[in-house]
Amino acid sequence: MQIQGQIVDIENRRLYSGEITVENGKIISIVEKQHANKNFILPGFIDAHIHIESSMLVPSEFARLAVVHGTVATISDPHEIANVLGSDGVFYMIENGQKVPLKFHFGAPSCVPATSFETAGAVIDSNGIKDLLASPDIYYLAEMMNYPGVIFDDAEVLKKIQWAKHFNKPVDGHAPGVRGQDLQKYISAGITTDHECFTYEEAAEKLSLGMKVIVREGSAAKNFEALIGLLPEHFENMMFCSDDKHPDDLIVGHLNQLCQRAVAKGIDVFKVLQAACINPVKHYNMNVGLLRENDPADFIVVEDLTDFKVLQTYIDGKLVAENGQSFVESVAFETPNNFNISEKTIVDFTVPSSAQKIRVIEALEGQLITNEIHCPAKTENGHLVSDVENDILKMAVVNRYQDAPTAVAFIKNFGLKRGAIASSVAHDCHNIVVVGTSDEEICKAVNLVIQNRGGICAVDGQQSKVLGLPVAGIISDKDGWETGRLYQEIDAMAKNLGSPLKAPFMTLSFMALLVIPDLKLSDKGLFSGKSFQFVDLSV
Repeated sequence: MQIQGQIVDIENRRLYSGEITVENGKIISIVEKQHANKNFILPGFIDAHIHIESSMLVPSEFARLAVVHGTVATISDPHEIANVLGSDGVFYMIENGQKVPLKFHFGAPSCVPATSFETAGAVIDSNGIKDLLASPDIYYLAEMMNYPGVIFDDAEVLKKIQWAKHFNKPVDGHAPGVRGQDLQKYISAGITTDHECFTYEEAAEKLSLGMKVIVREGSAAKNFEALIGLLPEHFENMMFCSDDKHPDDLIVGHLNQLCQRAVAKGIDVFKVLQAACINPVKHYNMNVGLLRENDPADFIVVEDLTDFKVLQTYIDGKLVAENGQSFVESVAFETPNNFNISEKTIVDFTVPSSAQKIRVIEALEGQLITNEIHCPAKTENGHLVSDVENDILKMAVVNRYQDAPTAVAFIKNFGLKRGAIASSVAHDCHNIVVVGTSDEEICKAVNLVIQNRGGICAVDGQQSKVLGLPVAGIISDKDGWETGRLYQEIDAMAKNLGSPLKAPFMTLSFMALLVIPDLKLSDKGLFSGKSFQFVDLSV
């Protein structure tokens, strides 16, 4: 196969008219040649940190959507499914991903469970990590979220890092807001990346200490605007990622959108593409071609270097997408799960209290971090209830692995005026998380998720919508387009109930993630990410 176009030689910072010859999935020659084809040929885009499960799709279905946008490979941390199914879940993702051309590079999830302050469906200890890292299908130790464990020399945490060094595989970081001496200690343990920076100064400090910074722009956390100003100087040590990308967003675009936005800011196109296409391959030792002779023929054809409209995507020399159409075929897959609870009653969500003031989680648009605020309590008949007028709504987390008492708290900025929304996508243990205007609606939403053995739903009186997620309670058994359509319908219903959030279900899914400060709720209670301990609801 021969293909002509304007060759984008990123590392040598050259653009030239040329012709590529591909044989048996590899590039056998790239020559300069004059012709009339004005389209640009460049290496494919790589998402440098993404949890495929957050798309609510199995890898094979994720691939069908992503290749349309020029994505040829991912660095994927399967810790969502690992928290539900353990190492079996990791190998489920690997095996499914191997059935399609897109090159998934999975890591060994380092924090299953993320903390001891919540209930997960599985545990992967340092011996489990050793077994995973020994596999050629595992490319790195995935994000070390237990940064206190690293800083305070937790033996089990350090053993996991040592196994990564033993197998000569990189260690990914996760250190939101960690600075100064704590950061130096964290890096000195051998941790090489961070995708959690949310300020320019934080990212600049991490870069100055030799860390690689991954600019995150997903469906929930959006740090592109805060960090992109560092790229012109630090392009050799930066990458792009989604972290979490919902299916409706993935239908619209992927890394191509970030390249477009970066170039629109006047940043040199070669520097932008170095971050999007080159750096992940070198850092993670990926099996992905970089548009060089003898490399795998992984490349894309785009209309121009401003909008990055993808015309064709090739992986191992095979055309996998063209003009918005995916040629990746659907494959059959099983639906393993771990959902072991009976339906709840309204009493499970009542909170007897005489508190005057309560701790409230303040959710923030476009952020995973929250604030702790103190607000007047609203009580009826000696019980704490949602204060709809002041947007202080009741929230609960329900253990989905065994019948246990329900944890209840209150949250601001979800803005519901009626009804409730619930989800079994709740990082990282994936218990059921719910926010609602009344105990009745909350109970109804939770039971809808339980009946489906996983899902996201919105309820409003007699009306309800649900997207079932029967794979581990976090992934759909439908194709990407159908999943995206159903998700959009439920998202629209949540907004119709009053939520002003751009992605209410994505934000909801992070309200039980204890490793990102400040105030969060696990199935065991209200938790402060600053003091790393449980706190009382009443002040």
